[in-house]
Amino acid sequence: MIERRFKESKSIYEQYGINVENALKKLDEFSISIHCWQGDDVLGFDGSSSLSGGIQATGNYPGRARNAQELMNDIDKVLSLIPGKHRLNLHASYAVFDEGEWVDRDKLEPKHFKKWVDFAKDRGLGIDFNPTLFSHDKAIDFTLTSEDKEIRKFWIDHCKACVKISEYFAKELNTYSLLNIWIPDGLKDVPASRFINRKRFKESLDEIIHMEYNKDKVYISIESKVFGIGLESYTVGSSEFVQSYTAKNNILPLLDNGHYHPTELVSDKISTMLLFHEKIALHVTRPVRWDSDHVVLFDDETKEIMKEIVNNDAMDRVLVGLDFFDASINRISAWVIGIRNAQKAMLYSLLLPHDSLNKLQEEKNYTKLMAILEEIKTLPFYDIWNYYLKQNNLNIDMDWYKDVIDYEEKELAKRG
Repeated sequence: MIERRFKESKSIYEQYGINVENALKKLDEFSISIHCWQGDDVLGFDGSSSLSGGIQATGNYPGRARNAQELMNDIDKVLSLIPGKHRLNLHASYAVFDEGEWVDRDKLEPKHFKKWVDFAKDRGLGIDFNPTLFSHDKAIDFTLTSEDKEIRKFWIDHCKACVKISEYFAKELNTYSLLNIWIPDGLKDVPASRFINRKRFKESLDEIIHMEYNKDKVYISIESKVFGIGLESYTVGSSEFVQSYTAKNNILPLLDNGHYHPTELVSDKISTMLLFHEKIALHVTRPVRWDSDHVVLFDDETKEIMKEIVNNDAMDRVLVGLDFFDASINRISAWVIGIRNAQKAMLYSLLLPHDSLNKLQEEKNYTKLMAILEEIKTLPFYDIWNYYLKQNNLNIDMDWYKDVIDYEEKELAKRG
């Protein structure tokens, strides 16, 4: 039945000039960087007991991963329920130490991530990486922009260590590693000077990005943010700072669609950024009134983001990662729903007749453009998606959910 419905749906899409087989092939090549921190509420394994830096994971659903092995088991379950080949996105706070060993973040080495490399090798995953500049006693105030030279040096050294670890990932896994820097530095109330800390941020970043590393394999990106809890009035790493700094220094801007004013849309920014950068990076999330990192839905903005990537022929230029964490629902379910929705949004975008739509816009035929865009919304997308799942030996409809609940009863329930 799935094959029959696929053929019928395929013929309908073909009437609009859409090559469905080609769209499925491109979807299969679309890798998402899967964020590890959904599984343990962003706590990591280097000793932090609570979050800081304007970050909150709300809820107390049972089954949070308490150690690296549990987190790896959970990621394995997720990988078994999603199609395609993907990447893993780690924070530095997920270092795995041998028994009795511990080093602070400025002293991290590749060996502290060997178990993650072994995990990735066995599953054919690349690894992206993030310095963790929050949830630490030296991150209570400012980090890379601190007026305290020792604190600033600590975080510079941490970021440098992370660059070398990214280099290790790239070498061992024979693929690039995106190294993304985000800082929580800012103030709750109106600052006397916005310049001082931003000048120090620039100087710290200069020291980090000008260290020796393999630029062909390690892509350094900087992530901006408009505000956070306790940072309502002033964020050092603003969008303007990041856009200016990355363009001048030929590194990647990372756009998180929860890190802007609620009326701003990342989908509207992508085409501009691609004009000035060879590559850009994204964190796809779902902000609800603020940077709340809700599970990604198959919603308008997610579809628009993917549409911009496809329409600008930039699937190899835009590095897509996810960034959400919900502790109020089953965490495996949150991952699967969010990842599948990002893939659905990409497939939906690949099934648009971009060339003919662009031509109508150039011809100023806005009537037909609107008519086709509206008709396409009700084409039998569901049948194409189900066929893709079957191609990847996955069950359709809600059968994946049964696997999640079975895993919860057998594994997650034991964690309390």
